[in-house]
Amino acid sequence: MKKNSKTAVVLLNLGGPDSLEAVRPFLFNLFYDRAIIRLPNPFRWLLAHLISLVRKKTAQKVYSLMGGSSPILKETEAQKIALQKKLGDEYQVFICMRHWHPMSFEALSKIKEYNPGEIILLPLYPQFSTTTTGSSVAEFKKAMNDSALDVPCKVICCYPTSPGFLDAHAQLINEALDKNNKISNAIVLFSAHGLPEKIIKDGDPYQFQIEKTVEAIVKKLNKKVEYKITYQSRVGPMKWLDPNTEDEIKIASKLQKTIIVIPIAFVSEHVETLVELDIEYAEIAKDLGATYIRIPALGVTDAFIEDLASNVRKISLEDVSCRAYPDKVLCPEEFSGCLCK
Repeated sequence: MKKNSKTAVVLLNLGGPDSLEAVRPFLFNLFYDRAIIRLPNPFRWLLAHLISLVRKKTAQKVYSLMGGSSPILKETEAQKIALQKKLGDEYQVFICMRHWHPMSFEALSKIKEYNPGEIILLPLYPQFSTTTTGSSVAEFKKAMNDSALDVPCKVICCYPTSPGFLDAHAQLINEALDKNNKISNAIVLFSAHGLPEKIIKDGDPYQFQIEKTVEAIVKKLNKKVEYKITYQSRVGPMKWLDPNTEDEIKIASKLQKTIIVIPIAFVSEHVETLVELDIEYAEIAKDLGATYIRIPALGVTDAFIEDLASNVRKISLEDVSCRAYPDKVLCPEEFSGCLCK
């Protein structure tokens, strides 16, 4: 039995600017992340400085559409409260953002006050990527080492086929399908944040896990529908994952299909859903005369929050350090970027 039975559960998320003034430093933090810009210094610093300067005004206009800030912290706080109710008093839930506040050192200050016997890192990225979960875990563990906090730390690396996560998505999609009387001419686009192909070729399992998620959800749908996995938020000159969500919306719109879009890699609403999906892509479909339906992110959906709680309890009981699947490794050997390797 542990001498200290208290467990700190840390929700890991990307973060977002809390004001228009914070947009540029947020962008700098994002592009200075070595998991995203894979260059040595001083080149990475110079490139992050340049990108944050060039993209500042455009990004500020985008965040102005959401009231001048990102809603991601508020969304994560709601998930924290919901998860805390599920877990009970033996656990205390904390928030740690990667690229804006509260960041690792701020989260660790509160965790030290709590004085847990162990820490469980729970990413709000269902599918693992070196650019998201991998980066967040590495930064948190570095901060633990810098602060001399010697506490066992476990990581729920991913949950792309976890039952409650799948059920929550299937329920929302089925509700949309049941309400739509033009379902025979519908296409479901499972839209995930894109990545440069090079990152996947270097062993990142993200695309593989996205495909596993979609395959499992489709089996749960109560109607047979046409569907595609698509990728959004493409930037820069590099070759990114295809097909592109925007391109597929244009194709489906010209065919006068009913378009149902699901943010399959996002569990909370933020700029990529509220602006990119709800405004930019919806306007494209409208201009081309198509019916456009956007399924909400899972947020505090009960099945999803219960699934997170179940994964926390499972990893807390098992002598496992890095996975939500204690009996197996999900990713094949070629995905060297996986934490379970």
